[in-house]
Parts: sequence; structure tokens; C-alpha cells
Amino acid sequence: MASAEPAERINELRRLIRLYDYHYYVLDDPLVADFEYDRLYGELKELEGAHPGLVTPDSPTQRVGGEVLEGFEQIAHTQPMLSLDNSYSEEKLVEFDRRIARALGWEGPFDYVAELKLDGVAVSLLYENGSLVRGATRGDGRTGENVTAGLRTLRSLPLRLQQEGLDPPLPSALEVRGEVYITRSGLEAANAQRLAAGEPAFANPRNAAAGSIRLLDPSITASRPLEVFIYQMLAGKAGPQQAGFSRHSEVLSYLRRAGFPVNPHWKACRGIDRVVDFCRQWAGGRAELDYNIDGVVVKLDDLRLRERLGATSKAPRWAMAFKFAAEQARTRITAIDLQVGRTGALTPTARLEPVFLAGTTVSNATLHNEDEIARKDIRVGDWVWIEKGGDIIPKVVAVDIKARKPGTQPYRMTENCPVCGAKAVRPPEEVVRRCTNASCPAQVKERIWHFTSRGAMDIEGAGPALVEQLVDKGLIHDVADLYGLEKEQLAALERMGEKSAVNLLAQIENSKSRGPARLLFALGVRYVGATAAELLAARYGNLKAMQDATKEEIEAVEGIGPVIADSMVAFWAEPRNRRLLERLEKAGVELGGAPAVSAEIPAEGPFAGKRFVITGKFSRFTRSEAQRLIKEKGGKVSGSVSSKTHGVIVGEEPGSKFDKAKKLGVRTIDESEFISLLDQQ
Repeated sequence: MASAEPAERINELRRLIRLYDYHYYVLDDPLVADFEYDRLYGELKELEGAHPGLVTPDSPTQRVGGEVLEGFEQIAHTQPMLSLDNSYSEEKLVEFDRRIARALGWEGPFDYVAELKLDGVAVSLLYENGSLVRGATRGDGRTGENVTAGLRTLRSLPLRLQQEGLDPPLPSALEVRGEVYITRSGLEAANAQRLAAGEPAFANPRNAAAGSIRLLDPSITASRPLEVFIYQMLAGKAGPQQAGFSRHSEVLSYLRRAGFPVNPHWKACRGIDRVVDFCRQWAGGRAELDYNIDGVVVKLDDLRLRERLGATSKAPRWAMAFKFAAEQARTRITAIDLQVGRTGALTPTARLEPVFLAGTTVSNATLHNEDEIARKDIRVGDWVWIEKGGDIIPKVVAVDIKARKPGTQPYRMTENCPVCGAKAVRPPEEVVRRCTNASCPAQVKERIWHFTSRGAMDIEGAGPALVEQLVDKGLIHDVADLYGLEKEQLAALERMGEKSAVNLLAQIENSKSRGPARLLFALGVRYVGATAAELLAARYGNLKAMQDATKEEIEAVEGIGPVIADSMVAFWAEPRNRRLLERLEKAGVELGGAPAVSAEIPAEGPFAGKRFVITGKFSRFTRSEAQRLIKEKGGKVSGSVSSKTHGVIVGEEPGSKFDKAKKLGVRTIDESEFISLLDQQ
């Protein structure tokens, strides 16, 4: 048992640190110097280390967890996180006001709250008895990912709320929603550190925030300059009204008093004309902020009127987002370079004479693809107009043809990868050209991670963080190098140790016998998913037997179409991919044997001899289990819908396959009907 004196001092230190955090991050009014804050924090950490039984989850020292997560749990939102209807037009704002008037049978004027629309990542946070217990991403609006560990590292987000003197008292369960973001200055500093360490810079603040909050290692999240603003409160079915509030403006003030960081630039507006004035003010003043905004969110202030208006399936009827038009600047293109993405895509990028635009100096702009360059006739030496798409990614929107100098030449896209020199192929009906070399240095991390992932070679423990270390330290350069790793090399890596190294080597050894279908899928041939890999492995047996197959031969495999056939031929036409397979075989990876012999299957029944496609999510089985059940009943599973498809098994959130089935008139079968069909045989 710890003595009462350390417990009392620990509680006092926590109280002081929370108070100082509140004044620093929420009120922007620091009470003590950094030195004094650090001294108190160090004392608390030392006391908790000496008395571990007194450590609580909401202590300021517990913001950075030491455990690396295996994955993200899916969390169903208590209330959907809806989207917002939006417009770039002031006339649409006025029409929004009229629509509310018609729906309520009252001409107004209405009271609105106008808030800056941050360009970050939406999150939902649950507090129980004043302490943070869970945080989730927006996801699809109904289900998000549990990112509590990452959110706990944000210094501006209270782990425990201010409750003393708070009126009304906090409800026992309080859910709030907000936006996680990175400041421009924070992004600039983070990118400087990454470039100095030989790591690629973040493309923009939104992507940096989204990627950082979803890291499986919270200690890395803690190193990123993430911030958060809270803008909404949920409290049971009646919302904030249950807590005694009648207006959203009251809720925002209450959230700030409870310790939440609330954006200070919101404004209560009487009538839509004042809302329009607010939008105009910030459209011209957004560059003054140290974070990106892309518009203004306009909300009806009266919570009872909101309840009467309700929502559609996608958006509330009482709110609208007014989006700012993108700012433009004129500059000159000095060069056009090609960047190779992690999937092999070649993206042309314009190098520009630096120009200040929307709060930052821009020296590069995306050109998207070769068709877009040809459509706009963009050439090196041209004067062009650029803007930031969504105030994030600079792009060329137009060429100043009158300023073009004589002698400039149209741009011609290379047919070879600028990184490794391999053939860069543009598949039919696609606008992107891709490198065909599976060992291309520009793609290596993503390809290796895919190779090790579940469903591929399933090497447990070889997640993205480890793969990044292995590549950055030069221990592996492609997937074949995994099979030459040694215990001493792995044990020396961060967060590994000897036991973890032994376990990982055992997993790598076990992966050698996954079979040809899993190996083909793991190699990441474009368009070749798990189903297509099984069909090809069943036909050819051994991966070497596939290497010299013609497009016509591959396309003749039932369930394989021309797009997959083209991709397979292009993949094996690259000599380095063939050498990679030879190295895998030499390392002991099984490439397969003779073509599979079909087992006896039922000759009758609703599935016998018929071809099915699966799309969406199911409550009672996985998609892999559904494939197995169909095959056991004599059916075949294809990866694409065609006129030869007998049925599409449709779960929740189906993709484009469902749309194509409806277009072709192919029968669609929901989960309950699928189970009934299984029972018939």
C-alpha cells in the first residue's frame, strides 16, 4: 500500500497539470513558464514510477501508451456521423434559409451559428464520469475505427474533464465530436524532421492528420503535431436538450468550460445576411490562420427547431457547409518530373517558380496524368494558373497561351519507369501508366507489406512498422530478402528483441508452404485478387507454368477476363519479376505442383455448375467462407460480373459489382436468401 502522502501529492500534481493544460491549450492563456510545467510533470512521473499502484488511465503521464496495436477494432457510432450538404454559392445559402422557413412555416429571421470548417479528420469521443474512454474515426458514418490510443496522445484533448463548478453537471456518459488537424507550422516542422531523417514529406495537413491518428504505434502518433477542436455534443436520444440546453451556442460555451478545445472563431448570427458577411470575411482572411479551413459550417442555433427539421439519410436539414472557392496564382513551369507511387503509378509533377498561394509557398503542382497534360497542352516553360484543390494539393488549372514562347515542345510521357528503368505499361481504358517491376525501389515497402499480410503469405508480426524499419536499414530490398533475414538482425530492431525475432523467423519459415494461389496473390499482380489467384493456380498448378502463358490462354481460364490476362502477361514480361520468383524458389518457397484435380462435386442444386460473384459485408460469415460454401455446393466463384454470371451474393455496403449486376440484369441474392439456397442442397 502506498502512503497517503504520495497519493495526495500525485492528486495535487494532476490537478495543477490539468489546470495548466486547460489554460494553455483551450484558453490560450499560459499560467506558468515551460520550465515550471516540466518540473511538475517530471515530479508526477517520478512519483508514479515509485508507486505504480497509484497510476490511473486519465493521468497526464498516460498520454503515450507503450504497446503497439495489432489492428483497429470496429466501433458502431451511437448516432450516425452524417455528411453536410454544401455549396460554393451565396445564393444557395439564401435558398437554404428559405427552405428552413418553408419547412417550419415561419419566415424568420432565424438564429444561426457560423463555425469555421476545418480541413482535418472527424472523430467521435466518449467520456464516462468525466474520463476519456473511447475515440473513433468517422469511418463510413455508421461504423468507425477505434483510435483511442492515438487520440490520448493529443495534448490539447483532455483525458479528464473540468467538473468543479460546472453547471449543469456533466452527464455520466458524454459523447462529443470534433476535428483532428495539423497546423501549417507544425506540418512544416514535421516535414523538415522527416526529410532530415531521409523519410518522405507529408503531402498535406489533412493526409498527415489522417495517417497519424491511424498509426498502430501511439508513441509515433505522439511525435506528430496533432491538435483537435470539438464542435458537437451528444447526450442521449434528446441530444444536448437532455442536459438542459436549448441552443447550440450554449453548448459550445459549455464544452469550453468543461475543458474541451473549441475553435474561438464561431459566431452567433441573427439572419442569413450576417451569415453571408461572416463567410465573406473568412474567405478573405483564412490565410491569417495557422491551420487550413475550406469553408464555413452554418447551423441553426435553436435545438428544438433542429429536431423538427430532422435529417435525410445523408445529411441534417438544419446545417449546410459553405465552401470557399480555391485561390489561384500565376507562375511558370520550369520542369516536369515523374514520381512513382507505392503501387507503381507514374504521376507527372510540375516544378514551378515558387509562388505564395493560400498561406504557403508553392513550388510543385500535380499534373495528374498524361491525358490531362495533353488536354490542357501543358509544356515546360509555360506560364500557368495554379490553385489548391480543396485548399490542399496544388494543381495546374489553365495555361496562359498568350505568354507561351516559340519553340516549346509538347510533353511526351516515358514508357519506362524513371526509378528502375523497367517497362511502364498503361492498361487499356486506364489513364495511369504503371511500373511493372515488383522490386522497384519506389514500390518496395507497400509491396512487401502486402506480401506479408493476412490472406497473402500471412507472416504474423511483419506489419508496416517493421517492414519500414527493414527497408530503411537496408536489410531487405524486395520480398525474397525476407527469407534471408537472421535472428541477430531482427533482434537489434526497435521493439523486437530475441524472442520476437525467433517468433518472426518461425512465421517466415511457415509462409513457405502457403501454396501457389496465396503466393500469386502476395506478389501483387495488378487486378489479381484472391479469387483470380485461386482460379489461375487451379489451372496452372505451378507459378512457373504461368510465366509463358499467352493472353488468350489466360483469358480462356473460366472466371478470368481480358484485364487480368493483360496484367499477367505484362507482369511476367518483366525479367526482374521472373528473377524474383527464382530467388523465392531458391529460398524454399513452394511454387506449386501439378494443376489441381477437381474433387467430386454435386451435379444438382442451386449452385451446381453455376458462377457467382460476392460483394459487400456479411453478418454470419466472411467472404472467404462464402466462397468455400459455394464451391462445396458445386458452384464457381468469379471476381468480376459479366453476362455469364448466374448470381451476385450481396452483403451490406456492396461495391461496383452490385451496380454492374443491376445494369446487366444479373440476379442479386441477399444474405438471407443465400443461406436459404445453401439449405436446399
